[in-house]
Amino acid sequence: MSLNTAHADHGVLIHAGECIILFSDNVTVEFYGNDTAEFKGTKNGRMYLTTHRMIYNSKNTSDSLRSFSFPFIALQDVTVEQPMFSANYIKGKVAAQPNGNFIGEVKFKLTFKSGGAIEFGQAMLKAAHLASRHAAPNAPPPPYTPPSGPWYAAPPPAYAPPPQGYYGWVPPYSAFPDQPAPNSVFVTNSPPPYPGVAGANYPTGPGFSGAGSPSAPPPGYPGNPGALPPSYPGNASAPPPGYPGGFAAPGAPSGMSSRDAKAAEAAQSAYYDPNRPQTAYVPPPYNDQPPTYQESMSKKEN
Repeated sequence: MSLNTAHADHGVLIHAGECIILFSDNVTVEFYGNDTAEFKGTKNGRMYLTTHRMIYNSKNTSDSLRSFSFPFIALQDVTVEQPMFSANYIKGKVAAQPNGNFIGEVKFKLTFKSGGAIEFGQAMLKAAHLASRHAAPNAPPPPYTPPSGPWYAAPPPAYAPPPQGYYGWVPPYSAFPDQPAPNSVFVTNSPPPYPGVAGANYPTGPGFSGAGSPSAPPPGYPGNPGALPPSYPGNASAPPPGYPGGFAAPGAPSGMSSRDAKAAEAAQSAYYDPNRPQTAYVPPPYNDQPPTYQESMSKKEN
């Protein structure tokens, strides 16, 4: 796991090919068992469950802990607790990635202030189990490596999960109907360094080379349809055609029904909600380049 590596100023930073399965906007995190200064105190922010990890993003821009990455491969002893007289919570411990800005391991406690700890925890454990089938037993977390190029604000089709789920498992989408705010998800051109629920290999259709060097953001990118954003000179990924979420589910057929085709068309320029496939929300254009982590920390120190 790594500290302060999964945010881009006001949003979350994910890998190319990584999908956001669930999102909760009202979570508190407590860390203990490690003396790293950034872990001190109760944290309030957002929690993302992706195909490869959990990600915490702080709502407090002045907090020294802006983000925290919990790769499935680094998690241990995770349980969902249901105390008699207090809120349900998730607890566990996670090992540090080499170069991940802290050393050793740290224990954590996640409390979902708006509810959903049981559903989120069960979904996380299921996703971690699916990911573990693609990892070597007792494999240590890989070293953290900064993105090899710039990142861009991605429209939801680039990171939405398949509505039908993975390998027969359908995540509890209805328990977490909220979605990340428009233009708050940023994607790097680097693939995840550890396996996810669908393994370590990604679709090889247009936009996914499998090597982390796709060519362009999806058509309908807000403010700059069908082309790279002018302020981002690097590479960005396009979702493969035929699926509105931009990530083909294992064993999914190549053709689509007319209903799926309509959903895919809407998703190219709008937010695709698996619970409401006939509706779409078009986010406003985003024109500002997110600062690097070093730049944001420099502003804080000044």
